Amino acid sequence: TILITVAVIVMNFLANALPLNGLNTGEISDRFQVFFVPAGYVFSIWGLIYIGLIAFSIYQALPAQRENSRLRRIGNWYALSGAANIAWLILWHYEQFETTLFAMFTLLLSLIFIYLQLGIGKKPVGGLEKWVVDAPFSTYLGWVTVATIANVTSVLDYVKWDGWDIAPQTWAVIMLGVAVLLAAVKSFTRRDVAFQLVLVWAFIGIALKQAAAPLVANAAWAAAALVALMIVVVLLTNRRRTA
Repeated sequence: TILITVAVIVMNFLANALPLNGLNTGEISDRFQVFFVPAGYVFSIWGLIYIGLIAFSIYQALPAQRENSRLRRIGNWYALSGAANIAWLILWHYEQFETTLFAMFTLLLSLIFIYLQLGIGKKPVGGLEKWVVDAPFSTYLGWVTVATIANVTSVLDYVKWDGWDIAPQTWAVIMLGVAVLLAAVKSFTRRDVAFQLVLVWAFIGIALKQAAAPLVANAAWAAAALVALMIVVVLLTNRRRTA
């Protein structure tokens, strides 16, 4: 687990520091005329994700956690997620855009399985484990959910898909609606605030990035407000339960 974490962080750093194939990740993304893409600063969330993964890796390696069955169950899925993360970077930088979908969906599915195996929002855990295991994977899954939608829209633009004659801005609004629906599911079934916060962060970034497209920007602001409201409801409900 520690080696996988180190490999993912090092590869993500080198991808833009070298950069791989002479291109950095953002430059490639900017080629595509899609609307489900946030402002550049939003991608700084990777720093938070890396910190969370480091904390998780150290925590699961502690002697006291060697018999923690909850953590042992996710080891193979975590290794797969790391391999998929690295594969996506290589494929993206070497412009194998259609193939990036296989890597991205593998990453998404592996994180979903980790999320389910950990029982986040369903199984009570101690304070420390909640912060160094549950919160990092909720954040990671939330961001990869957004990234998967962005990846799919970019590849569809690359292959010149006509969108069934539906305008790209309308598709972006539809995708925002899907993301809000996912947030609602998390809110009512898992009360997962970390996942929802990531979506709010991404939606605000989309609204700012797409300010020149009022339909998309307004929908993104509305989506951010709706999910923020869900967070407030979850926090108030949790407070009542512990009162």
